Amino acid sequence: MEPNSRRKFIRGMALIGASFCLPSVESFAAVTARKSDQTLKNGAVILFQGDSITDGNRGRNADPNHVMGHGYAFSIASRVGADYPEKKYQFYNRGISGNKVNDLEKRWQAETLDLKPDVLSILVGVNDSSSVVFKRDPVIPIETYEDIYTSLLEQTKTAFPNILFVLCEPFILKGGRVTDNWEAYHSDILKRQAIVRKLATKYNAVFVGFQEVFDKACDKAPADYWIWDGVHPTVAGHELMAREWLKQVGKRIRF
Repeated sequence: MEPNSRRKFIRGMALIGASFCLPSVESFAAVTARKSDQTLKNGAVILFQGDSITDGNRGRNADPNHVMGHGYAFSIASRVGADYPEKKYQFYNRGISGNKVNDLEKRWQAETLDLKPDVLSILVGVNDSSSVVFKRDPVIPIETYEDIYTSLLEQTKTAFPNILFVLCEPFILKGGRVTDNWEAYHSDILKRQAIVRKLATKYNAVFVGFQEVFDKACDKAPADYWIWDGVHPTVAGHELMAREWLKQVGKRIRF
C-alpha cells in the first residue's frame, strides 16, 4: 500500500472507531449526570448510624477533635467538609459499639429523628449475626432484623420525605473468631446483606456494597491487612470504605 493510501486508510479507520466509541462514552456521561442531578443543600445534616465500625471510638461530647471518631465516617466528613467549607454541612456520628438493629430502634427518636438528617447512612448487621452465631441474648434472627430495619426506614421517611438513605452492607472476612465460626457467620451475613440490598431498592436508597470491596482488596493484601479480626477494619480498611461510600453517594448527589 502506498504511503498516502496507508494514511487515508488509518484516518478512515479512526473515524469509524470514533463513530462507534463516542456515543457510548457520551451516554455514560449523561447517565452519570442524571444520577447526580441533586445538589445537597447548604447546611445539610449528614448522619452516620451503626455499631462499633461507625463509632470508631468517637467522643461523647461536642469536642470537634474527636466527635467523628477515627473510622470511615471521619474520613468522609473530613474530605467533604474540607472541599466544601462554604456549604456548612453538619456531620454527626451516632454509631455505638456493640449495637444491633434493636439497639438502634431504642434510640432512634433521640439520635436520628431529632437530628433531622438530610442524608442518613446506616451500617448495622454484624453484631446481629454474632447474636445468632454465639446465641447471645437477645438473638436477632433474620426476620426480626428485616422488620426492625424496615420500621426505622419507614419512620424516617414519614418524617423526612426527601431524605436520602445510604444503606451500607454489613461485611466480614476470615479472621479471629470469624474464621473459627466461618460457616455460621458467612451463612447468616449473606442473608442480612440481601435484606439491605432489598431495602435499598425499596426506598430508592444508595447501596454501598462493602463486601465486594473487601473481597477484591484481598487480591492485593491478606484479609487481616484490611480487617484485623474479621469484623473491624484497619486504617486501610476504613479508607476503602470511605472511598466506596463517596463513590456511590456521588452518583446520586453533588456536594
